[in-house]
Amino acid sequence: MAPKRVVSVSLGSSKRDHRVDVSFLGQPFEISRRGTDGDMEKAIATLKELDGNVDAIGLGGIDVYLYVGQQQYVIQDALKLLEAVKVTPVVDGSGLKNTLEREVVRYLSRKTDLIPPGTKVLMVSAADRFGMAEAFVEAGCDMIFGDLIFAMGVPYPIRTLAELEQIANKLLPEICKMPFHMIYPTGKKQETVDEEKAAKFAPFYKEARVIAGDFHMVRRFLPAQLEGQIIVTNTTTPSDVNLLRERGAGYLITTTPELDGRSFGTNVMEGVLVALLAKPLSAITPDDYLDLLRRLNFEPKIRKLN
Repeated sequence: MAPKRVVSVSLGSSKRDHRVDVSFLGQPFEISRRGTDGDMEKAIATLKELDGNVDAIGLGGIDVYLYVGQQQYVIQDALKLLEAVKVTPVVDGSGLKNTLEREVVRYLSRKTDLIPPGTKVLMVSAADRFGMAEAFVEAGCDMIFGDLIFAMGVPYPIRTLAELEQIANKLLPEICKMPFHMIYPTGKKQETVDEEKAAKFAPFYKEARVIAGDFHMVRRFLPAQLEGQIIVTNTTTPSDVNLLRERGAGYLITTTPELDGRSFGTNVMEGVLVALLAKPLSAITPDDYLDLLRRLNFEPKIRKLN
């Protein structure tokens, strides 16, 4: 059987590029990542090169759609990437975030003692992971949503989903028009910690028992010393795991399967699901993803670090 090819084209660092051969439900896959170091034009050229020549494309290092409550917001820079692809199905991982990541939190709540009710959870950004945010709230966790803190540099912790929705409705329409690199670490920023802001915002990390959300945001503002916190994320490499261990994280929980020593982004895994489903993107529903996730028996990987 010929392998299906899924390629993630990322605005992130090319140093994180990787390729694996793996099989899901008997179907062989060739999965790879191409980082473009924050270069939008290079990303567009790569997408055009791949269009029609692979089975699915993931957009990495950027979201096209943000879902907060019932509202959908579209990041304008991401639209330029999406519109470069005419034939091949292209996904940004938002569909899988709303299903898989919600289920991961439910799994942790029901089958482990890691997030009992009342657990303090810091989500570095919830606008890109509203399903995970809702699941933590359902589990009775005490939340801090860090969207204003880490994306905008405003040290204001959002405490409730209602407040998050209210602020999102006011700010996201304009924020989505901003150059993406102004609100998210792209390119070489993904390789370094912003030590000054990490020190400034460290109390938010240390107040929490769980740090959750996008790994590049978690890493960018990672304090010099953690106190055994649980990190719930994905897109981690072996060097990322070492960094978390060195800085004192207690556990690393990755939401996507670990392949050849690293967890790929949700955009990659959503690309795999789309290739397996072999349906038009517009016809795929959340139930399709959930059914396929059950057949694949995806479970979070829980790793004790310290």
